Amino acid sequence: MSLPKGTYSAAITRFAPSPTGLLHLGHAVAAVAAHNLASQTGGEFLLRIDDIDAGRCRPQFEAAIYEDLTWLGFDWPEPVRRQSDCLAEYEAALQRLRALGVIYPCFCTRKEILAEAARAQGAPHGADGPLYPGTCRALVPDEIRARMQTGAIAALRLDSAKACGLGDMPLIFEEHGEGPEGEQGEILARPALLGDIVVARSGTAGVAGYSYHLAVVVDDAAQKISWVTRGRDLFFATHVQRLLQALLDLPVPQYLHHALAVDEAGKRLAKRHDALSLRDFRERGVSVAEVLAMVRAVLR
Repeated sequence: MSLPKGTYSAAITRFAPSPTGLLHLGHAVAAVAAHNLASQTGGEFLLRIDDIDAGRCRPQFEAAIYEDLTWLGFDWPEPVRRQSDCLAEYEAALQRLRALGVIYPCFCTRKEILAEAARAQGAPHGADGPLYPGTCRALVPDEIRARMQTGAIAALRLDSAKACGLGDMPLIFEEHGEGPEGEQGEILARPALLGDIVVARSGTAGVAGYSYHLAVVVDDAAQKISWVTRGRDLFFATHVQRLLQALLDLPVPQYLHHALAVDEAGKRLAKRHDALSLRDFRERGVSVAEVLAMVRAVLR
């Protein structure tokens, strides 16, 4: 995978796996895409550990990430940024959103959201299925306090429509790869594609966890990432992340969404699908050169 002809400044890229399982071929594709872009522009390739999901992340999987990437021939500058070390930064971003008045607590369960979407004929759908119908958007403060006092866990959602009304619109991002429908070049961000996303979860003890969308924009800004390379499955996430960047006054990187490694049925490789891991390849005697050939076949 090469950039279109042109002059590019040194790119700072990142590979940011989650230590919730072993790396597979799809991860190798993502790492190579980021590394190649940094190499082509005389830039820098960074490793980040996205371990914000404390319930699913495991130390042995983080150790395996370093082992697998070293086997593939990668190196990276130290120290490695780990999300679990950066919670104060995410809290500061959350507090800024709170001060802007663009987040609200939602007490709906996933089952309730799906049921409401099923009841509402013509309910809006986004890139990932039915959008949150806004059930809790109009809750009054007294009702919110009463629910929180019972120990209820709330999802803190971004009021997308309100947030879009605060800043300079339209929002734009530059796509140098290709979206799922062939989108390229200057893209108009449409945050409504994902609706009122969850940015954090809160309970009586305070914030219980921060979302991927919030953490990733904070991380990329903190590491001065100038190019975000990732699979096309995350293309639509860019729309709402572009809104968060505007709300938090963060720099906007260039984007390059690449093809995905898929199985025989055409489904994206994923840990939950028991995708063949890089460790399995190594133990079966598959060489690094053979793995990288598979990667090039995906990225061609």
